[in-house]
Amino acid sequence: MKNKVFKDAAEALHDIKDNVTIMFGGFGLCGIPENCIAELVRKGTKGITAISNNAGVDDFGLGLLLKTRQIKKMISSYVGENDEFERQMLSGELEVELIPQGTLATRCLAAGYGMPAIFTPAGVGTEVAQGKEVRKFIFNGQEKEYLLEYAFEADYAIVKAWKGDTMGNLIYRSTARNFNPLMAMAGKITIAEVEHLVPAGELDPDQIHTPGIYVHRIFQGKNYEKRIEQRTVRKRN
Repeated sequence: MKNKVFKDAAEALHDIKDNVTIMFGGFGLCGIPENCIAELVRKGTKGITAISNNAGVDDFGLGLLLKTRQIKKMISSYVGENDEFERQMLSGELEVELIPQGTLATRCLAAGYGMPAIFTPAGVGTEVAQGKEVRKFIFNGQEKEYLLEYAFEADYAIVKAWKGDTMGNLIYRSTARNFNPLMAMAGKITIAEVEHLVPAGELDPDQIHTPGIYVHRIFQGKNYEKRIEQRTVRKRN
């Protein structure tokens, strides 16, 4: 059986070239593949089409790749915390495709399931539907318009988990269990960085969120900042 374990991000991402499409797991700054993003910055990989729920912040997450102009297109549902993203979008430097969050998730899911496309009512009658096919269907006696959306085709999916084993089985914690499981299923090559890497058989099968069959490469990350995007605390008495 092929060994899935790699030493670090540099080794796991060794073959990523310019002009690839990459899915990035995470929600806000939670559960993002910090080590892999840092390695892409170091490598200087250019022309990336990034599929991600959001675009990070100016100095962290995907914001680091935007700052160095390594992303040519963002496919996202929320980008409101990144001033550099806004500047590049408004100046025409960055191509942007905004997608309803549920549609983004379902297009990832469709790719993982091997479905070529989905129909959804989200986005019908808005800018989201421009240039896309709309069909009418009757369900439960009611006619409604649905938008045709295609499954994503990503060269790589890069995800981050709390714990994984040498077979590639993954466990996520709390909010990190968001887009990570969906994207792990969907990439042609899925690379997982984990906080804790353990021998195969050590994980409780009932706790595994992503089966190892979806994961091609895995390594134990280090020096996670785990930033909080907007820290809110109550005043002291």
